[in-house]
Amino acid sequence: MPERTPMIAGNWKMNLGLKESRDLVKSIAEGIKAMGDVDVLVAPPFINIPAVKSAIGKSNILLAAQNMYHEKSGAYTGEVAPQMLLENGCTHVILGHSERRSIFSETSEMVNKRVEAAIKAGLIPIVCIGETIKEREAGKTFDILGAQLEGSLAYFIAKESISLSAIIAYEPVWAIGTGLTATPEQAQEVHKFIRAWLKDRFGGESSGTIRILYGGSVKPENAPDLMSMPDIDGALVGGASLTAASFLGIINYK
Repeated sequence: MPERTPMIAGNWKMNLGLKESRDLVKSIAEGIKAMGDVDVLVAPPFINIPAVKSAIGKSNILLAAQNMYHEKSGAYTGEVAPQMLLENGCTHVILGHSERRSIFSETSEMVNKRVEAAIKAGLIPIVCIGETIKEREAGKTFDILGAQLEGSLAYFIAKESISLSAIIAYEPVWAIGTGLTATPEQAQEVHKFIRAWLKDRFGGESSGTIRILYGGSVKPENAPDLMSMPDIDGALVGGASLTAASFLGIINYK
């Protein structure tokens, strides 16, 4: 099996002020000094990205945005362009998060446009997919996820090639902010499906290299079991990424 460096990514959502953001990053940077073989990433709100970048300093912490628009510039009030993220130190961008899809009605077609814009600008997209509890109970999990993958990654499908730096994040909607978590076996079943889908569309090299993160109420207590699964390559962490102790506990899952 190809070596895939684990990634623990913290999505801060609409939380933390300037001082809290700086203090948290400094604590994370100090806490990961003795840790290796894990990529650590934080995604603060847009307005705090410059301050967080400054606080990261020479640390190896990666910086992501929580979203972006696909146009380079123009009359798009409230939106942020890929180049703006790059100029402020971002290397990654989260796209298609379930909260963007459900609350802000973003479609897979919209996500695909942003994926294409991110790749062309030199950003690494973290593309999120996930099913609701009704869809899971109706036995539609794989149908829903397959459709989201087809739509959100249409740019790559048309090229018959996917960037090996792209990242997929599976986050069951029913496990986000609810305290519920997919069992390691449930998560592995879905990650295995995603990996098989990637192999079918892009071949074995891509499917074996691309990282697939799990997101959904990840905590220090359940991280080791989740990370022990063969197709789970990391975590997209929400609430537990807002304090250094819990986030470092997940990073140090071994």
